[in-house]
Amino acid sequence: MALGTATDAHELRFDAGRHCLDLLATTHPGERLDSVAVLRAWISGAGLVPPGTPLGHADTTWLLGFRELRARIDPLVRGALRPARTGTAYDRALARLNEIARAAPPAPRAVRAEDGTLVRRLDRPPECAALLAAVARDAVDLLTDPAARACLRQCAGDNCPIVYLDTSRGRRRRWCSSEVCGNRVRVARHRRRAALAGAAHGK
Repeated sequence: MALGTATDAHELRFDAGRHCLDLLATTHPGERLDSVAVLRAWISGAGLVPPGTPLGHADTTWLLGFRELRARIDPLVRGALRPARTGTAYDRALARLNEIARAAPPAPRAVRAEDGTLVRRLDRPPECAALLAAVARDAVDLLTDPAARACLRQCAGDNCPIVYLDTSRGRRRRWCSSEVCGNRVRVARHRRRAALAGAAHGK
């Protein structure tokens, strides 16, 4: 499981398989994008910008923008899991996603590092609209790719809403994370077996 720690209280995950799905995961188990500092950590951790890219100009409007995009992506991804789900809210979300995706994402360039190797950099600190467009385009790519849509799964863990791409061999992945939800299931199973064995022994 790929984890990035924004603060002691906020653990961010980047293991859903797509930027747009990682953004959706920031709602579980509670709101993760609850400050601009955490949003900056998410942008960097997701790899939307090269390492070391200045993000000090991000403000609360960025936070609102990413939360809004997340709210638009959610019904579209869940609709892809259950294709029969359509309607006015779905269509509004789709229209807004397409609108956000129209902006140009940040343009990377290759520059020489001190050791002579080429590294990725941006010409200037990215604007919020450009970063939102990068995530929106990722969602468009996912939702319009039949092979990728076929790999979408919702975690089988209790009360876990996380959606991920199952790229495992045989498409047998059941949980968003074996270490998180998978481990919870295994621990619960072990406790049930121990309780049953204890009850049988008590007889």
